Amino acid sequence: MTNIQKVAVIGCGFVGATTAFSLINTGLFSEMVLIDANQNKAEGEAMDLSHGSAYQNPMKIYAGTYDDIIDAGLIVITAGANQKPNETRLDLVKKNVEIFKSIVPEIKNRNCEGILLIVSNPVDILTYVTLKLSGFPAHRVIGSGTVLDTARFKHVLGQHLEVDPRNIHAYIIGEHGDSELAVWSGASVAGININHFCELRGHFEHQEAMDRLYREVRDSAYEIINRKGATYYGVAVAVSRIATAIVKNEHAVLPVSTLMNGELGLHDIYLSIPSVVGNQGIEKVIDISLNEEEKQKLIESATALQDVIQQLDI
Repeated sequence: MTNIQKVAVIGCGFVGATTAFSLINTGLFSEMVLIDANQNKAEGEAMDLSHGSAYQNPMKIYAGTYDDIIDAGLIVITAGANQKPNETRLDLVKKNVEIFKSIVPEIKNRNCEGILLIVSNPVDILTYVTLKLSGFPAHRVIGSGTVLDTARFKHVLGQHLEVDPRNIHAYIIGEHGDSELAVWSGASVAGININHFCELRGHFEHQEAMDRLYREVRDSAYEIINRKGATYYGVAVAVSRIATAIVKNEHAVLPVSTLMNGELGLHDIYLSIPSVVGNQGIEKVIDISLNEEEKQKLIESATALQDVIQQLDI
């Protein structure tokens, strides 16, 4: 029987360890198992994380094996090679597909009934690979997608407009990577069209601002990697947001990476489109309104991912 309050984190590198810490602080879980190819690393992280238990919600945290994930309601996969300076997320694909070929069959062999949440990059491709290798239904195989990119988008818009980013409704969709796109046509602040709100704040050069802010979001991972070697805090918070939607059955609309089955004219590809997320995983992909330029950019993003997938041996 699946325990919705049990989470497994596979991969204890920067992203995995930070994600585990972020998940602990949500108070959602009573049990966490950490798995890593380096057992000592998993044990060390479990020990370190456990030592704050006197000041947090009661929780069992330990290093384990794949046998420990059978009843986990949520299985988060962060394992994989890190993105290096001047390396795109897609450059990582072949290395990380091979790693996933050693991980996903282990999950499949345990007949797990929990939800798989893929965080490793390139996340859209690895989520598609996970679907194919696991045999799980698509609604239970989710990628973290552009949840982080959307948070970055709201952050830079909030700074630009001097407004709380929580009052901004705007999405980054498509690939979690260089071909992602901002849905400017549907962006709003407190129900007010984004361009109109910009003018209320004294900004009138809309195209210049849109181009600049989009580039800042798209390139932010590269900027962080060039400065500190890796990104992990932002994505850890994004994973916690998705986990909260799942465990609390929020029916939240989040731009996770999900399988497209005809929505927006796309088929058999994972990319990020706002979707309703609850305790069964993906409940519904939202067929959001896009203008013609955005539709074309989304098709180009999907095509870039499909071109890579066709070169893989899965």
